[in-house]
Amino acid sequence: MERRQQRKTSKWDWRQLLSKGIAKRLIAAGIIAALCGLLIVNIFIWTSDVSKLNKPAPQPTIIYDQNGEIASKISNSGIEGVGFKQIPKEVIHAVIATEDQRFYKHNGINYFAIMKAFFKNMVSGDIVAGGSTITQQLAKNAFLTHERTYTRKVKELIITKKIERTYSKDEIIERYLNQIYFGEGAWGIQRAAKTYFGKEASELTLSESAMLAGLIKAPSILSPFKNMEKSVERRNLVLTLMEKEGYISQDDVEKAKEQPVVLNEDKVEDEYDGKYPYYVDHIIDEAMKKYKLTKNEVLSGGLHIYTELNPTIQKATEEVYQNGNLFPESQEDQLLQSGAIFINPENGGIQALVGGRGEHTFLGFNRATQLIRQPGSTMKPLAVYTPALEQGYEIFDLLEDKPLDIGGYQPKNYDKQYRGQVTMYDAVVNSYNVPPVWLLNEIGLEKGTKAVEKFGIPLQEEDRALGIALGGMHDGASPAAMAQAYSAFANNGIMVEAHSIQKIEDADGKVIAKWKSRSTTVTKPEIAQKITYMLKGVVEEGTGERAKLDGFDIAGKTGSTQLPFANEGGTKDHWFVGYTPNIVGAVWLGYDQTDESHYLAASSSGTTPVIFREILSKAGSALPDEKFALASVEKKYKNEIKRIKEKEEKARKEQEKEKEKQEENNGKGKGDKEKNKGKKDKDKDKDEEDEDENEEDENEEDEDE
Repeated sequence: MERRQQRKTSKWDWRQLLSKGIAKRLIAAGIIAALCGLLIVNIFIWTSDVSKLNKPAPQPTIIYDQNGEIASKISNSGIEGVGFKQIPKEVIHAVIATEDQRFYKHNGINYFAIMKAFFKNMVSGDIVAGGSTITQQLAKNAFLTHERTYTRKVKELIITKKIERTYSKDEIIERYLNQIYFGEGAWGIQRAAKTYFGKEASELTLSESAMLAGLIKAPSILSPFKNMEKSVERRNLVLTLMEKEGYISQDDVEKAKEQPVVLNEDKVEDEYDGKYPYYVDHIIDEAMKKYKLTKNEVLSGGLHIYTELNPTIQKATEEVYQNGNLFPESQEDQLLQSGAIFINPENGGIQALVGGRGEHTFLGFNRATQLIRQPGSTMKPLAVYTPALEQGYEIFDLLEDKPLDIGGYQPKNYDKQYRGQVTMYDAVVNSYNVPPVWLLNEIGLEKGTKAVEKFGIPLQEEDRALGIALGGMHDGASPAAMAQAYSAFANNGIMVEAHSIQKIEDADGKVIAKWKSRSTTVTKPEIAQKITYMLKGVVEEGTGERAKLDGFDIAGKTGSTQLPFANEGGTKDHWFVGYTPNIVGAVWLGYDQTDESHYLAASSSGTTPVIFREILSKAGSALPDEKFALASVEKKYKNEIKRIKEKEEKARKEQEKEKEKQEENNGKGKGDKEKNKGKKDKDKDKDEEDEDENEEDENEEDEDE
């Protein structure tokens, strides 16, 4: 009864609600809100500018060196636009079947694919899927970055709708095929046809069209020049999709599969096209990250990019990296890798860089700027010796070099020996490990970690331990970061942020981006000079001696890191960070993947310093013959050095005197023995006895040595 009454009451309330018109007003408000939203979206679509797509053939981007001369080019010889009529229908059908089956049926957006991708992203908690149509891909390549965010996705949808309302489907597919990257430096279908098959796009066969369409997904991995098997497998999949969509028959598929793949081995390149590839890679990366330009703008926007590139130093670096004799022998299944970067300490300009050995991959991994590895002993001047000097320690102060155990941390010297006490200078020059750990503990760990961060090297929580004195870090630092940090020593304590781009002009000559210098006072000039004084000693008489080059004032520090497994004779990474008054360089050497079969057997003193020296030797004409300004430091320590030398000389003489005394005693003992022997044998004359005595003395001296 009560339930029936409740139902009646509920029914009456609902009717009363309707009678008051509230529901009608809610519906009306919803419709108005939807219309307003639709209007706002359309306003965004109407006001979007997609006119740049009117230029089907992108313009080349020119790279200039520090002298304003053309150094390299992202050339239009690699991006050649062709009209829709010059593109075979097989290419268009292959791309549509592979990338967007409903291209000619939808209005730019495949809502089903978007919903599917949305639910995938919801499940994963991150943006892992896109569901993009060809029009969306065109919008992204031409106007947006490739970041995976919902904001970028909304912008992409708005621009996509604008493109669909502005251009026909044939115009859209034409522009898409003229802008998409096919690998091997080939942008656009025309250049791809020439690069891979040595022919015009209009001459492509069904088999070749399918192979090129298959490259779009992952051009670096699927390139037939690099992996023919994977490329053919992908081509066959594209042919199957084309048959499924009704573009070709099963007979066409079989005939296409039987066609041999004949690749073009002859490449005709522009004089500047592909020149200085690793430096150009970094320029593109810097333009995108620092100045928020899209990849498409940088690669084909007709830009003029003025850089800090020094062509002489860059050529020297590339020549050294092409000389396999300067590098330890690699294992057969993995090339021993390396990266080097050189910076002008006065303005932070990146003069040269090479990001790897072997074949270069466009926008691939750059070991000069992107590699993060533990820096080993190259961290000692940053984390220990600079803050210690700032706290009042001096170069020739004595540091403890005895077995050390601080909370279970027990550092050891590379030779497993201890010397009781050593000067800071000797600890630096010989790269001892125990003294800097002891010293960091003395001045306080916090001072050391703050110093490292001041040098521009970010630390994680795990890095805030005494191991930072020896470069022990959770991740590490890049050669670029280490070179930038050491630039403070060459520049009297002032560190200028490293950069490659001076300014960027658009196709019309308008400046759209310009470098603004950012500098940090890391330490006082006198501290920087003291560090340089010690690091100069490293090169002149210490572990970096093989970096020494006649005619150059060079300071620097070697470094190596332990293997992640037990092996007494090997190391994981080799480093050398060195500088002259005008240039700072960092060189790293190691395997990308270190394991029991892939590690460095030699000492870092014989590898990275040699690479550094050879680069400077070849680039000598571009480097002024200038000396470090260390007069005040050398004057201050002149008497100290004299005292130490006198002490060492006194110790040496005492040692020699003691040795002579010991030899004299040994000789006297042997003489007495011979004398007694002569008494027993009176038949021998005195001359023979003396001769035998001298012979015995000489033999005894040999035994002592």
